[in-house]
Amino acid sequence: MDTPKFYSFLVITIFCCSWRAYSDGRNDFLECVSLYSNNYTSISDIVYTRKSNNSSYLTILQSYIRNLRFTSPSTPKPLFIIRALQESQIQSVVYCAKETGLQIRTRSGGHDYEGLSYASEIPFVVIDLMNMSKISINVEKQTAWVQSGATVGELYYRIAEKSRTLGFPAGTCPTVGVGGHFSGGGYGSLLRKYGLAADNIIDAHLVDVNGRILNRKSMGEDLFWAIRGGGGASFGVITAWKLQLVAVPEKVTIFSVNRNLEQNATQLIHRWQHVAPNLPEDIFVSVSIRRVNSSIHGKKKTIQATFSSLFLGEIDKLLTLMQESFPELGIKGEDCSQVSWVQSTLFFGGFPNGVSSDVLLSRVPLTRLYFKAKSDYVQEPIPEYGLEGIWKLLYDDEADMALMILSPYGGRMKEISESALPFPHRAGNLYKIQHLVYWNTSGAAESERHINWIRRLYTYMAPYVSRFPRAAYINYRDLDLGVNNKGNTSYAQASIWGFKYFKNNFNRLVRIKTMVDPANFFKNEQSIPPLMVDK
Repeated sequence: MDTPKFYSFLVITIFCCSWRAYSDGRNDFLECVSLYSNNYTSISDIVYTRKSNNSSYLTILQSYIRNLRFTSPSTPKPLFIIRALQESQIQSVVYCAKETGLQIRTRSGGHDYEGLSYASEIPFVVIDLMNMSKISINVEKQTAWVQSGATVGELYYRIAEKSRTLGFPAGTCPTVGVGGHFSGGGYGSLLRKYGLAADNIIDAHLVDVNGRILNRKSMGEDLFWAIRGGGGASFGVITAWKLQLVAVPEKVTIFSVNRNLEQNATQLIHRWQHVAPNLPEDIFVSVSIRRVNSSIHGKKKTIQATFSSLFLGEIDKLLTLMQESFPELGIKGEDCSQVSWVQSTLFFGGFPNGVSSDVLLSRVPLTRLYFKAKSDYVQEPIPEYGLEGIWKLLYDDEADMALMILSPYGGRMKEISESALPFPHRAGNLYKIQHLVYWNTSGAAESERHINWIRRLYTYMAPYVSRFPRAAYINYRDLDLGVNNKGNTSYAQASIWGFKYFKNNFNRLVRIKTMVDPANFFKNEQSIPPLMVDK
């Protein structure tokens, strides 16, 4: 055995035994980390404590909270935030959190819709990965390594730096951290051409419950399967991902057109349901629906549908395709722009025309509001009268800033087996809906009013969406679907929400969890449980 490695192992072993004998609980976490680490100075520089009254603690905690619902004084806060710089520091935190009875929450971009990456009712520490954000692109092999603290925007920028004909099928929000995004599946405007982000991941690094740093080979194919769509927080701390980059043309075509009720929006959306999932895989046409002031009747409210598209080809081919398949939408040449792929990510990210791609490097979101979200999958077209019932709800006062986003499936998504990854929503789905309601006023009453509204919308949608189970997308986390019991939950309790996210893949996830984390150290309100006797 290599002498330095053996010495380190011996020191850790002796320390483990003594720690169990003398530790008096979570107050010893810092001492544990300092003893376990080879370089205390590096650890002290990255640990922020709640009790120290250090202004940096609150700044760091709140700077990556993307949903203002979780900035209130009543939101549970971590005892410590660890801004790790390297995997060995994460190993220390995992070991010491176990020894001192603390939970771990891992945050890459802070976009967890229910705040589970930075809040817990049980005493906990946050591993903040924002400083682990290195990206390495290999153009020749068409691969990339990206650390979990990098954002989707940073990834796109670094790919475009190296190549105009490579891309990656991840999300449209550039400030989303890749760690959570990839581990839940991840999708964007290349969905119909290349599937999910997770479908194009070929390796990963993970710190497991025993503090080991594993790659695909050493973790095995079961665990590698589970972390690509099953939510990585259930299985360890994923520190890096190896991606298979995908081919894109030097120029792609984009368009965005608005149609309101006076311009036959209801009929166009109804028709879109039949067309968009069956178009060639090179085109993606999504629909965003909101309430706006009518351009015809002034202050009168109307419903507006925004049809946005990415086409992996030139304008003339797009116009021909749209004229043949969806002439009712009336797309013209002046509606379209021919841009590079990276410029198309700016378009879908909500940036104005002409903005530099440098904005992809910013971690500051365009907006930060209070919000609640839900998701649905549609397998049969919603009739026009069903759409009209949605419009009535969108006229409610609480829906002033509500939004529905319809993303078409088909193409590559219907070719991949629903058991290929934990993400099961493949063939048979026409499109996915993201339901969102935003508000900009603090207070429990305002939150309750808007959350009750989106629950009413969700109830209304029940006859028109998937059933048995009513499916949902894990990255649009929704605790209304069910939560685990505090501490160790049962299979029966977790299956209430688990089958909605994962369908029958939930059972395989439970078996893998039982193998790799039988004591259920890595857990949250919607984490995969190990098998145990139901209580």
